[in-house]
Amino acid sequence: MLIQLFARLNVSSFFFAALLALGVLAPSQANAQTDLGALDLRYDLKNTPILVQGSTAEMNKLANDAFALHGAFRRTSQNPTFTVNFAPAGAGVQVTVNRAGGASPVVSQVVSGNSPRNALLKAADVAVKAMTGKPGFFASRLAFIGERTGKPEVYVSDILLGEVRQVTNDKALARTPRWSPDGQRLIYTSYFKTGFPDLFVMDLGSLQRNTFVSFKGTNSGGRFSADGKNVAMVLSGEGNPEIYVGNAQGRQITRKTRTTAIESGPCFSPDGSQLVFCSDAAGGPQLYVMPAAGGQARRLPTRISGYCAEPDWSKADPTRIAFSMRSGKGFQIAVYDLSKGIAEQVSKQPADAVEPSWLADGRHIVFSSRSAGASSLWILDTVNKKATQLSGASAGKISQASVLDPR
Repeated sequence: MLIQLFARLNVSSFFFAALLALGVLAPSQANAQTDLGALDLRYDLKNTPILVQGSTAEMNKLANDAFALHGAFRRTSQNPTFTVNFAPAGAGVQVTVNRAGGASPVVSQVVSGNSPRNALLKAADVAVKAMTGKPGFFASRLAFIGERTGKPEVYVSDILLGEVRQVTNDKALARTPRWSPDGQRLIYTSYFKTGFPDLFVMDLGSLQRNTFVSFKGTNSGGRFSADGKNVAMVLSGEGNPEIYVGNAQGRQITRKTRTTAIESGPCFSPDGSQLVFCSDAAGGPQLYVMPAAGGQARRLPTRISGYCAEPDWSKADPTRIAFSMRSGKGFQIAVYDLSKGIAEQVSKQPADAVEPSWLADGRHIVFSSRSAGASSLWILDTVNKKATQLSGASAGKISQASVLDPR
């Protein structure tokens, strides 16, 4: 989050996070599964020409909607480099990719899933891998915040905002849901029970919610390590918002930063050895990296904005960290390249672009686009800067997406 005030009566300082307006989602009841209306797909930057076909109208639409999100492809029936075909195959989906002029398919495979829709999205990932050599992201899952009963709640869905499921019914302010690597749990901040920000863990199988951390002061920003064994978080029980790390059961919690500054948004490196976070130690929010075990923090020389926050470290490409930056009077998404020591603005939205979360290919990012009275989810291609809207007006206001890698 960008800047938000989380505090208890005994806390005199505040930490940075976003204060976003949230709206009503389409699902009519908790645990219901549905689609969030028609997608508003916008694409205009061209790349590899492909023809995408499904043997049924439903498969054809879903497959084309999926590939419209991917910045490496341009869908066309005129001289495509590849033809991608999908067809039912028992309980799964047969995907076949042919190259123009090729004597045999690039790939032909039957893919199963936990639903026909999921099977097709997984099959589309197989096609992406065959055509690019890179992993696909179509079978990714999203966790995000939306509001349907007057309070922000946590929802999960697929990447196209289908098969939506409301997983909390706390009737209290909920923020920043984050996946466990195995996809079985979510950690999130909620004002449930105490009326103050505490960390909770939701088991997605049973929908059992358990308190993870509830110390005095602020408990927020929970984030699993890539192996699922540790959780980084921000606690202010000792008087100042600081970075802490505990195990996945909320025990053995140790303090990692000791400053007079305000820290927020910790995120593990892919190998779990480092943490990137935001701190105002330099007078304004900037990005810092430190050993996850504790030690000296160093500022990342982004040299791009006086306000850099909400870092997300790419698991697919450990050299890249996405973050939100102030640009003019608004906010945009930027990426810092650790190997080059250079930051680049990658979004050019007419509204604020915030809350980046990397997809599995290390190329695309899900982010929130925010304007007066509206908040929606988009996918951004950081290579060609193509931005595609995921949620239309029928979805209501949604934000703070977290991506679960489909692999």
